[in-house]
Parts: sequence; C-alpha cells; structure tokens
Amino acid sequence: MSGTLRVGTRGSELALWQARHVSTLLAHHTAAVAELVIVHTSGDKDRSRSLHELPGSGFFTKELQRSLLDGDVDLVVHSLKDLPIEEPEGLTLAAVLERADVRDLLLAAPGAEGGGPLGLRPGARLGTSSLRRSAQALAAQPDVEVVPLRGNVPTRIARLREGRFDAILLASAGVDRLGVDLDGLMARRLDLDLFLPAPGQGALAIEIRSDDARTRAVVGQLDEPAVAQATRCERAVLKGLGGGCHLPLGTHAALDGSGFDLRASWGELDRDVTRATLRRVRVHGGTPEEAAARALSALREDAGA
Repeated sequence: MSGTLRVGTRGSELALWQARHVSTLLAHHTAAVAELVIVHTSGDKDRSRSLHELPGSGFFTKELQRSLLDGDVDLVVHSLKDLPIEEPEGLTLAAVLERADVRDLLLAAPGAEGGGPLGLRPGARLGTSSLRRSAQALAAQPDVEVVPLRGNVPTRIARLREGRFDAILLASAGVDRLGVDLDGLMARRLDLDLFLPAPGQGALAIEIRSDDARTRAVVGQLDEPAVAQATRCERAVLKGLGGGCHLPLGTHAALDGSGFDLRASWGELDRDVTRATLRRVRVHGGTPEEAAARALSALREDAGA
C-alpha cells in the first residue's frame, strides 16, 4: 500500500531512534513512506520530580495520544513499558514489534564496585527514579543509597561520568539501541533471577486510531504475535494490581511449549526510599490471562491478603 504515514514521536534520542526504526521497517515491508512528527510530552517537560511524584499516569504518552486522536499523526511509536494499560476511547494497539534485551543494566563508575549482590560497595549512590528498580535494588543490597535520577539515556550516563552518582540503572534495550559509549564504566546486565524488568520492557508498540483501516492494514504487517502475547501476559499482571507505570512491579513472561512461564516481583518501600521488601513468584499458565491470574493470586497469598 502506497502513501505517507505521519509518525508521532517524542523528541528524545531514543524515541527518535525508535520512530526511525519503525519507519525503516515500514519501508522494508510496505510501500508506505513515513514522516516523523515530534510531540513534546509532560514527562519531557517536567524533569524536576521523580515519575512517581507526577500526578496521573501516561507521562510520556498523553500528548502523543492526543495528537493521534486529533488527526495530527497517523500512528505513534511507544516503548511498551511506558504505555498505560487502558487505551483511550478511539485508539488501539495495532502492532507489538520485536523485543530487545529485556534486562536492566547496571552501570558503575570506577571505584564503585564491591562485593554486594549488585556488585557495588556499601554506601554507593545508585541513581534511579523508578520505584520498581529502587525496590529490587534495596532488596538485593540494602546498603546502597538510592538517589533520584531522571533524564534521557545519554543525560543519565553523563551524570554518572560527572561523578554525581556511583552507579545508575537503565534498560539494556535503550543503551543497545543508541549504541552508547560505555568505555571506562563497569556494565552488568542483571540476571532475571535477581532483577525483573518492567512489564513490556524492551518491546516497541504502535498505536493507531481504531477506525483507521488503512493504517491498520499497513502497520499490522509488523506485528510479532509471540512478543504480543508475552507482553500481554506481563501487562495483565500490571492491570490486576491497578495499572500505572509507577508501580514497583517487575514481570517477565516467556512462551514455552505449553504456555507461559511468568515471573513477577512486587516491592514495598518506605517513604524515604531507604528500605524495601520484595515478593517474588513464578507460575505457569496456558494463556496470558491464566498465567497472569496465577501470578496475582500467588503475590496476594504471599502478602497474606
């Protein structure tokens, strides 16, 4: 199908990489030509507070979705982990694309390494504004100090190199996609037995207007069903716990011969983000919904609910 599709995207380096990547896939698999339209979001504008301190949800998606509903763009590209569970009326997910490395990446400056479970010395200043990462880090190594850190991937790595932090936590996928220079830093991809990613982490998603059959026909050719099912399983756990990107929830689902192997972790933090407890479960289900239901039941049973 020929024609130009207007692709809505944030203006960060990673968001632009993702939008350009989708544009390349569209050119390869279809006759459509993509035109990028940059949209500024509330998450980009307010850098003074941690994400969990901002009101509402969808900090990186609301304005993109509004542009889509208003007809200013034909599709938007999201990091699936940033996309709220509930779709606004009139919008739908048309494709979930290939998934990059789902793991979180620990980067540490020289001198910050130690013998703790995270590989950091006691008292190391660990930068992250994610409650999920904070809970898992403190549960694994309680003697680190979690310090708020926001900004795009290059900015956060620059803050580490400037000495404002001893270590930081990032998604491996973003660092890999940008090809960031990590020379001189200790880099450790955190095993899923220690650290679980956000629901949908590493996957890209394309959102369109529900009534746009033309765009659906084009974009649907990029959908990866196995990734869509695994991430649907993870996001079903998120939905069962009330939704929201700020929840201290880690999940990972893998498709096997008989269904879905699903791991989930649920953290609890004190007000000052200095102490945490963590519940972890691992279940199996024949469908994404069954596996998610079993994980939710196990998490609640473990909590004594």
